[in-house]
Amino acid sequence: MAQKRKVALITGSGRNIGRAVALGLAEDGFDIVLNGSSDRAACEAVAGEAEALGAATLVALGDVGQAADCARIVAEAMARFGQVDVLVNNAAIRPAMPFLETPEETWRRVLAVDLEAARWLARDCLPGMLARRWGRIVNFTGMNAIQGYDGHATVSVAKHGVWGLTKALAKEFGPQGVTVNAISPGPTAKDGQDTASGPGAVLARIPLGRLGTPAEVAVLVRTLASEAGAFINGQMLQVNGGTQT
Repeated sequence: MAQKRKVALITGSGRNIGRAVALGLAEDGFDIVLNGSSDRAACEAVAGEAEALGAATLVALGDVGQAADCARIVAEAMARFGQVDVLVNNAAIRPAMPFLETPEETWRRVLAVDLEAARWLARDCLPGMLARRWGRIVNFTGMNAIQGYDGHATVSVAKHGVWGLTKALAKEFGPQGVTVNAISPGPTAKDGQDTASGPGAVLARIPLGRLGTPAEVAVLVRTLASEAGAFINGQMLQVNGGTQT
């Protein structure tokens, strides 16, 4: 009997890094659950690309800043595939505004999407991973979890929280076969963007002199999701061309 394919759920997978992760994992033999908040056409387009690579797919739209939507997304994945083996918490919002001018609702919304979603989705996916004694959770922090940036206090707080959540879950669930890691991308080109086309001030901070690509970030997710990455746990791994500030 052929071995059952593992299933990966990637939030914010209609474009850019999320899209590259979905296609990379499809190439590696995973079936794919795609998620976006509202753009079904973008997710369906990525689903078509993943299916061309041999993956079965599901598009599960939903607002990951809502606990009920997170539960529904995982329930749809379970109904379609019976399991979620890899959870990639990629979706995020990054509004820029002065701290003293940040409305309470904006603060709460950023924390919900950028931090609480990782908690809610982990909570919903972990029982199945623990039952199979195998799972991978990959959270995205970005450099806001390392550096504090003026005008981005809310995002920095949320991403520092994701880093704390990553370390705690890695210790708690590592003994049961689930690894939890974080990836911190540096300045990364969007789909179709020339990596040399970033703002001069941004490029000047990158020793390699260019933006990263979504595929260069996705390759790290692919490693963490593979058996080759089984001994990597509780880490924040930077993909930033050497950027320090």
